[in-house]
Amino acid sequence: MLDVEAQMPPPGEWKTPPFDPRFPNQNQTRNCYQNFLDYHRCLKTMNRRGKDTQPCEYYFRVFHSLCPISWVQRWTEQIQQGTFPGKI
Repeated sequence: MLDVEAQMPPPGEWKTPPFDPRFPNQNQTRNCYQNFLDYHRCLKTMNRRGKDTQPCEYYFRVFHSLCPISWVQRWTEQIQQGTFPGKI
């Protein structure tokens, strides 16, 4: 479901995520988690409607920029096992 290498942009094209007023503090943990959830919700919605998932790429880039890779790997494993605590 999540093919990280296929969605990686070419080297040098990563951009810093823009300011999100929902998360004004320096600690961006909640921002990371929320964008991870938003990405998977977007994928689920777009796939259900039979539409292109290109708009979901924004969330993918933001959470990959903010989140430690170990968190993303663990959350992805939990989604695959059906034990992820978030609502997707």
